[in-house]
Amino acid sequence: MNKELTEMVPKKEAETKLRKEFNRQVENLVQKGYPKVAGVKSEEFVKHIEPLKERIRELATLEKAAKEGCIPFVIVVKNDLVAPEKAMLLVEREGKKGLISMYPVEPKNFKPIEGVQIPAGMAYLLVDIDRGKETLNVTPDEALKSIAKNNRSPLTIDEGLAIITHYPEFLQKNNCFSLLASRSGDKRVPALWLSEGKPKLGWCWAGNPHSWLGSASCGRRVGA
Repeated sequence: MNKELTEMVPKKEAETKLRKEFNRQVENLVQKGYPKVAGVKSEEFVKHIEPLKERIRELATLEKAAKEGCIPFVIVVKNDLVAPEKAMLLVEREGKKGLISMYPVEPKNFKPIEGVQIPAGMAYLLVDIDRGKETLNVTPDEALKSIAKNNRSPLTIDEGLAIITHYPEFLQKNNCFSLLASRSGDKRVPALWLSEGKPKLGWCWAGNPHSWLGSASCGRRVGA
């Protein structure tokens, strides 16, 4: 087998694996009740997502192998279709449901920061995800600088919820993560962590470091 063919085979295998994972995530959303929460039939809900499958071929060229603390991609459903308050209730980790505790603010108070471009449509792919181990015990303010320096992007609330919807075990007691791309106009930074084993969406201060809290990031976002 010549070199060109040996390069094509691994790429084809990678694409097949990613397509299989894409189908799993679509089914996961349906089984969790996303269509019902969105107020549409399953077929209509899936129509928002299916066009993204054609972009999977591009992801097969990623050289970075999946490792602990990293995920190739997740399907993100925008809050226009399913609000964070409802999406978090559909998260389940080791038999425990997700919860939100953000008083005196709410998820709707947080918007994407300048420089973060969210693809059009009701759903998109978040690609090359890193949980942020290198930013443990680093303030969100400093972590944001580090993420930008590495040509990566911080994550939004929608994206954080998408990750733990498809990969609930990604949220680890010793490595929970902040979502630096969503801000409410003050020093509050949304974050996901475990509270008595339950996945929790809350917030921390931008200038406070925590030994168990890093800042997640992605390589890019892909729309239909």
